[in-house]
Amino acid sequence: MRPHLTIPGKLAPGDRVAVVSPAFAAPGPFPEVHEVAMTRLREEIGLEPVEYPTTRQLGAAPQARAADLMAAFADPGIKAVLATIGGDDQITVLPFLDPAVFTANPKAYLGYSDNTNLLNWLWNQGVAGYHGGSTMVHLGRPGGLHPVSTASLRAALFDGGEVRLHPVDRFSEVELSWADPEGMRYPAPTSPHPGWVWHRPDRVVAGPTWGGNLEILHWNLAAGRWIRPSEDYAGCVLILETSEEMPSSEEVFRMLRNMGERGLLAQFPAVVVGVAKSTSLDRPVSLERREPYRTAQRDAVLAAFEAYNPETMIVFNVDIGHTDPQWVIPYGGAMTIDGPARTITASY
Repeated sequence: MRPHLTIPGKLAPGDRVAVVSPAFAAPGPFPEVHEVAMTRLREEIGLEPVEYPTTRQLGAAPQARAADLMAAFADPGIKAVLATIGGDDQITVLPFLDPAVFTANPKAYLGYSDNTNLLNWLWNQGVAGYHGGSTMVHLGRPGGLHPVSTASLRAALFDGGEVRLHPVDRFSEVELSWADPEGMRYPAPTSPHPGWVWHRPDRVVAGPTWGGNLEILHWNLAAGRWIRPSEDYAGCVLILETSEEMPSSEEVFRMLRNMGERGLLAQFPAVVVGVAKSTSLDRPVSLERREPYRTAQRDAVLAAFEAYNPETMIVFNVDIGHTDPQWVIPYGGAMTIDGPARTITASY
């Protein structure tokens, strides 16, 4: 059965928070951006960051990264744990984590992308977290903090309550190079937002969230050991987003098809899909080719659910992924998708 999920307590201004790198230690090669993020965490968010041995250590062993996570959760003086960024090997850290440390000391963990590994692992232990809010990306953001990302981060850390998500007028998917600190002083260029797209908005669905980055979920599915029996996810709101690696629509369909064959897609009455990132620093894509990529991905998602759960209500282009701004949303906390009203409300 689905674990009973503990919602971690809220913080007070001045509290100490862990800043960790369980995947890629981006603060190591890009210390200027990291220091900007830490300054904003202190001065604009009002929390005191505490770094650990592997926070800036490139290539740290999985055992060492696991040790930092357990030290952060076990320390009663640490009130929340923030990931610096994602990566591609956090799954190798999970075998070295002692579940008892986390269940005895539940606290908010914030991250996304490769941090889907740890968010899902904590969910399995009965500890809810927050999808989003990596320090290098959202606190070290070029040109300053974004009000949408910051307001939802504050809700996760301090305010609690319910927050109604809303579409934004403009968004950015263009990355600026961290190797150019001078260029990081100015915001990335923005584009008109594609807007939310609703599929079968004929009901109201409320439930705990689960999911995250699609590629990482697929890795967990392949590993097998970190995915629970399909029935344990019954009634959950599935959250999905894709990374800067920009998987093709064919690959998105195949990953979801595999989830469908496992019996997972049949469990979700509602799905919230992040606006797909369609260009990157390493793979720049012209403006006119970006929306067709998003449309093809949407068609792939619809095709998979048509095959495995055709009654599912789906909302596309919500700002919960690798684009800017990003809503920091509950992972395991409640979310209500009101189709007739066209609203999404997250409970923090």
